[in-house]
Amino acid sequence: MVLTIDLAPEIESRLREAAADQGVEPREFVVETLRQHLRAASADPPCLSPAESRLFDEINQGFSEWDWSRYRQLIENRRTEQLTAEEHVELVALSDRLERLNVRRLELLRELARLRSTTLPILMDQLGLQPVPVA
Repeated sequence: MVLTIDLAPEIESRLREAAADQGVEPREFVVETLRQHLRAASADPPCLSPAESRLFDEINQGFSEWDWSRYRQLIENRRTEQLTAEEHVELVALSDRLERLNVRRLELLRELARLRSTTLPILMDQLGLQPVPVA
């Protein structure tokens, strides 16, 4: 089969460089790259083990939308110095609960990292998890 593809000059240049780095002709490089991509695309998607599924289910537990809304409202009331004594108690309770959830999440992530034979920082990077800066 003959297939003609118009490539942008920068893509063609990168393709030729990559082929040269591997010591093959650009045509061979393109065919092999496509072959690898199609093989990967047709492979079964990775599946989580039952233990990993359980961990992810627990890791994803958190505040409800209502809890987050209320928490933000109480933070705003504190910022504008309009927080009542009762709201202060509520804010402390929500903050404590959020902290416990986050600690539990880290414990579960550490367990998942151990299960996958990696470190917590590497796992967090693989999952795209970033620490949230403290405001």
